[in-house]
Amino acid sequence: MNNYLATFLLALLVTAVTTPIAIKVAPLIGAVDVPKDNRRVHKKPIPRFGGVAIYLGVLVGFFRLGEWNEQTLGLMVGATCILVLGFADDIRGLQPKVKLAGQIFCAAILYFFTIQIRGMANVLPWGPWYIAFPKVIAFLVTVIWIVGITNTINLIDGLDGLAAGITCISCLSVAYTAYVTGREVTCLLILALAGATLGFLIWNFYPAKIFMGDAGSMLLGYLLASVSLIGDKPTKSTTLFATIIPILILALPIFDTAFAIVRRMAHHKPIMQADKGHLHHRIMAMGFGQRRTVLALYSISAIMGVAGILWTLHVRLACAVLTLTAGMLIVIFLGIGIVHEPEETKEDLDYHEAE
Repeated sequence: MNNYLATFLLALLVTAVTTPIAIKVAPLIGAVDVPKDNRRVHKKPIPRFGGVAIYLGVLVGFFRLGEWNEQTLGLMVGATCILVLGFADDIRGLQPKVKLAGQIFCAAILYFFTIQIRGMANVLPWGPWYIAFPKVIAFLVTVIWIVGITNTINLIDGLDGLAAGITCISCLSVAYTAYVTGREVTCLLILALAGATLGFLIWNFYPAKIFMGDAGSMLLGYLLASVSLIGDKPTKSTTLFATIIPILILALPIFDTAFAIVRRMAHHKPIMQADKGHLHHRIMAMGFGQRRTVLALYSISAIMGVAGILWTLHVRLACAVLTLTAGMLIVIFLGIGIVHEPEETKEDLDYHEAE
């Protein structure tokens, strides 16, 4: 069997088999999402212990590589730490500052295991083609990238199957770009993540039998952000792969997060306070059900995934057309799906549960 397909299917199988176990264990340890405010779209308690099942699938997929070096070891150490952080938030609830500090710590782990953004390609017609960052700048850029994408996936986890599906689509797109650019290890790692995510989606798609919780959503964002940096060296192709391609592929969740920040600042609300103005809320306000809303967002994510692949293949015009198409769809949904939010309650301020 093809090595790539075997890695994907193994991770899928492990997560698909362990998720039902997580469903049974969750109530025993208090990992249950109870709908107690008007932002939750589910009406009954749902286990939120899926992050562990995703982690196990990814772990088995990683072990199948059989090639452990400093970077892959650092990736698993950091992934374990972010899983524990998210699990603590799911069970006990963490203050935003504590949660952010933990994310920064997990991102720093990657840096010290040489998973870094060391520089960028020079987009200007003069000067060196590659601009190397000083160590302090490299550290800051790496941490901001990792923490930013980690929270991006965390914030879109608002409907059954939404975060898992978008992550799976993004992973498959990144895997293909890694394959065509000769990054075999990166391709295998991201396929393990894609397989684990799809295995979880079997149980998480509407109507969901389990949620991934912060442990799962932060793990997905953390790995998505970091795997693209594996093996990064000062060359045009790797710099392009580590920065521009992931931004294109993850354009939908990145936009939704940026829009949420701007929206909350404009209304003089804390950035980390939950609201009901996310893109998926606005689409549902148009009369779409959960399933159709999620499928609509899958479609936009897939369009951007193909755009990222076309950029890698230097088909820039088609990439621009697809990007414009996705942008127009987002603008339409934002303009039509206007959400009038109810008065805030004390429970609504519990941002980490509301998201």
